[in-house]
Amino acid sequence: MTDPTLERWRLLLGEPGAACLGGQPLSPQAAARDAALDWLYGRDEDLRRRGVRRQGGTGPSSLTTFGWLDDIARLFPKETVERLQRDAVERYEIHDIVTDPDVLARIEPNPALLQAVLRTKHLMNPQVLRLARRIVEQVVGQLMDRLATEVRSAFTGARARRAGRLRRARDFDVVRTVRGNLGRYQPETGKLVIETPLFFSRTRRHLQPWQVILLVDQSGSMVESVIHSAVTAACLWGLPGVRTHLVAFDTEVVDLTSDVDDPVELLMKVQLGGGTDIARAAAYGAGLVEQPRRAIVVLISDFYEGGDPYRLVRVVRGLAEQGSKVLCLAALDEQADPAYDRELGQRLANAGAHVGAMTPGELASFVAEHVGR
Repeated sequence: MTDPTLERWRLLLGEPGAACLGGQPLSPQAAARDAALDWLYGRDEDLRRRGVRRQGGTGPSSLTTFGWLDDIARLFPKETVERLQRDAVERYEIHDIVTDPDVLARIEPNPALLQAVLRTKHLMNPQVLRLARRIVEQVVGQLMDRLATEVRSAFTGARARRAGRLRRARDFDVVRTVRGNLGRYQPETGKLVIETPLFFSRTRRHLQPWQVILLVDQSGSMVESVIHSAVTAACLWGLPGVRTHLVAFDTEVVDLTSDVDDPVELLMKVQLGGGTDIARAAAYGAGLVEQPRRAIVVLISDFYEGGDPYRLVRVVRGLAEQGSKVLCLAALDEQADPAYDRELGQRLANAGAHVGAMTPGELASFVAEHVGR
C-alpha cells in the first residue's frame, strides 16, 4: 500500500515527482485526483517552458469542463475545490465554467465564482446571465449576513466604564475582572480563579447626519474591493444618521447610489476593466459633499492614475482642508492586502488623506467612530 504522505508529494509535484513513490503506483483515488490536476495545470505554459510536464498522458484529455467540475467536487475538500475553480477561471481563463448553462445550473456558488461572473458577464447571453445571477445572489447574501453583524456592532455604541448586564465576549473587561478576583489567586498553581467576570456596558450614540461617499475603482484588479464596497454600502444604507453614496469609476463615473440597497443589482451593473481616471471620480465625490465637516469620502483604488495625478492631489487636499475625512484605501476586502502606487499614495497622505487598506468591518468602525462624535 502506497504511503499517503508520499502520494500527496507526488500529486503536488506531478509526473516529475513519481520517483518519490519508489516505483509504487498511485492508489485509485490518488490517480483520479492526479488526472483532475493534470487537466487543469497540464496546460501551464510556464511549466512547459521549464521542461516540467504535469500531464501524464501523450494525447489530449477527453475530460470536459463539466466532468472535471464533477470530479473535483467528489475528490477534493471544499477549500481545494474553490482554489481549483479560481485558478481555472482566473489563471487559465476557462470561461465556460461561468458561461455554460449546464455548469451554472449545478455549480456550488463561492466567492471565486462570483469574481469570475463579474469578469465574464459581458460574454453571457440573457439565459446564462439569469443563471449566473444565482451565484451573485447566494454569495452576496452570505457576505451580507456576515458583514451586517460587524457593521451593526460598530454602531451599537461606545463601551462605558460601568458594568454591563449582557455578557458578550467583545465587552469582557479584563482589568476590572482581574482586579476584582485577585483574592482568589492560587500561588501553588499560579492560577487566578475567576468567580465573577465583569463586562463593559454600551451606551447608545446619538447620531447626527453624516454622508459616507464610497468612490470605487472598477478596474479588473479591484474586483474584490468592488464586491465588498457594494456589500458594505448596503449594510450602511438605512442606518440612522448615515447617508450612503456609492460611485463606480474607470475613465467614466457612474453614480450607483439608487441601487445601493440592492447589492446584487448593483454588482450586475458594474463593468470591470477599462482605464482609470481617479481625479475625475474624486472631483465628482467632492461635488456630492453637502456639509464638509459631516462627510467621509472613501476613495478605493490602486492609485495607478490614468488621468491627472496633480488634480487628484488638489481635490484630496481641498476635501481635507474643508474638514472632510478622506480615506484612500488600496484594498477593501477580507484580506486588506494592498497593492498600489506607493508614490502617489504618499502624496495623497501628505495632502491630508488617511492612506492604507481596511477590511469592511474596520471601515464600519472608522465610520461609526466619527459619526458618533
